[in-house]
Amino acid sequence: MPKKIIGAALGTCVHVSGLHHFFRLAEANGYETLSLGAAVSPQNLVEAIQKHQPDIVAVSYRLTAEVAAGLFEEMKKLITEHDLTPVRFVFGGTAPVARIAEESGLFERAFSGTESPEEIKAYLTDARGMKSTETFAQALVSRIQHKYPYPLIRHHFGRPSLQETIQGVAQIADSGVVDVISLGPDQNAQEHFFRPEQMDATHEGAGGVPVRKPEDLESLYAASRRGNYPLMRCYSGTRDLIKWAEMSVKTIHNAWGAIPLCWYSVMDGRSQRLLRDAIQENQQTMRWYARRGIPLEVNEAHQWSLRDAHDSLAVAMAFLAAYNGKKAGAHHYVAQYMFNTPPGTSPQMDLAKMLAKKELISSLEDSDFTAYTEVRAGIAHFSPIFSVAKGQLAASTLLSLSLRPHILHVVSFSEGDHATYPDELIESCNISHGVLHNCLHGLPDMVSDKNVQKRKGELLSEAETLLDAIRQIGSGLSDDPWSDAKILTKAIEMGILDTPHFQGNPHLCGQITTRLIDGTWHAIDPESGHMVSEAERTRNIFRLA
Repeated sequence: MPKKIIGAALGTCVHVSGLHHFFRLAEANGYETLSLGAAVSPQNLVEAIQKHQPDIVAVSYRLTAEVAAGLFEEMKKLITEHDLTPVRFVFGGTAPVARIAEESGLFERAFSGTESPEEIKAYLTDARGMKSTETFAQALVSRIQHKYPYPLIRHHFGRPSLQETIQGVAQIADSGVVDVISLGPDQNAQEHFFRPEQMDATHEGAGGVPVRKPEDLESLYAASRRGNYPLMRCYSGTRDLIKWAEMSVKTIHNAWGAIPLCWYSVMDGRSQRLLRDAIQENQQTMRWYARRGIPLEVNEAHQWSLRDAHDSLAVAMAFLAAYNGKKAGAHHYVAQYMFNTPPGTSPQMDLAKMLAKKELISSLEDSDFTAYTEVRAGIAHFSPIFSVAKGQLAASTLLSLSLRPHILHVVSFSEGDHATYPDELIESCNISHGVLHNCLHGLPDMVSDKNVQKRKGELLSEAETLLDAIRQIGSGLSDDPWSDAKILTKAIEMGILDTPHFQGNPHLCGQITTRLIDGTWHAIDPESGHMVSEAERTRNIFRLA
């Protein structure tokens, strides 16, 4: 039989919205609830307790703290007179009244509205006789299933010193605002962890936390074993990826692997791996995670958009990333959708691009392959003016909810100026929690916007042309061109897959020109400035090859 909670707004208080929000969480956690409504006197509340025999009584009060103190004293007197001490009482109200509630000795828990949904769930779970740690699932898929449709909140974190990062991880875990802490090692660690003799001491802590031995990662994980027990994950490393995978799974129980398809190579200079070698090693690492049943993310498409790639190429690369994840044997795939990238992309056209990506990725799903949607804001669009950046974070979060995400990857408002501190990270996550609180349910349907749908259709068609061009390169050479490192390398070297940022790189093409036109990014003819379709662009490339 489910446990029962009854609740009321006490005295002359008429504010019951918080009470009903608490009831929704309680019902989702197996409780039977009954609201007595607003302005319920202590005497009437006691009579209801006697009548309904609840396990828990939820009391709400949002008026003057001094008046609340008198009401609580009256309640305590009536409870003693009627021998109701076995009943458990919980309070919800403003912070000043919550402090009075705690001091009264009447309530086993007082909520002030600053708590995360997970904290409230933890209380409800404890009240049902379960351990609080059971509330916080320690695997990605089970944690998603426990919270959805509320997305998991993820945030990167890594300060320039190990001790500062350890302290920050503990502070973040205690706050309860994050479900996934993504550790960001510095570039020395990412590229040279297993070759320390090649590290450049002058770059110590550049870009993240300077982890130098497995015990450093273990210390970071230990610091997270508190609060809401967040999952932890880590960058893949930019070479020695399988060694990095083995170490991160052993030390921090890496929640999922995030591997590029083509990057962390001579393409971006984050390692000196040749392109074909990088693709092959990346694919081997994907298979390593897949064989162990660990979810996989192939963080590919936004790497192109960060370098001003046109939209149809980004859509095609999102598909190829998921395709290679599935080919590697992954059963659970995390598809990341980075909004606001390249900068200047309009909200309508951004949403269209993401919907096109999602439709192509969804076409791969079957009983053995499930894709989970992860959304995030693009770091490059954040203003260094914090008040502006906070608005940008909220706006991007709102738009991204149209994808019904399983994971919301929050980017701190401070990132346009510096690597985030723990308090800035917590504030950024709370901004996103505020958007979710207001907009998760009942958001107007932006997906059906006719301009969004029109652009999505254009991108699907253009991306299919690109994918066909890659298949054409592999004709007679490969049974599966979309996962063949030789063919993908050739597609990049020929310029089928190209960005303006590749110019001057001897390993790449760099012949394409892209421009922002009406909120969308297109390949253009550099002489005329006119947009060039993928059919025309690829035809010219094959003609000159």
